[in-house]
Amino acid sequence: MDLEAIIEEALELKPQERYIVIENLVESLNTRDREIDAIWRKESKKRLQAYKEGKVQTLTYEQVFHG
Repeated sequence: MDLEAIIEEALELKPQERYIVIENLVESLNTRDREIDAIWRKESKKRLQAYKEGKVQTLTYEQVFHG
């Protein structure tokens, strides 16, 4: 089955069914990389610990968005 036939067939689906197809296609593009996730977990824990120990300077919402 070629791409055009797939699209034509998909367009014949009910709106709810098309939504499910779209959801699955989009999700397939957003695959997670476990190695990157692990690196970010480690970094976020390191940053949180530095914050708790007062080793980092923080800014308020106002300082960040209203300078």
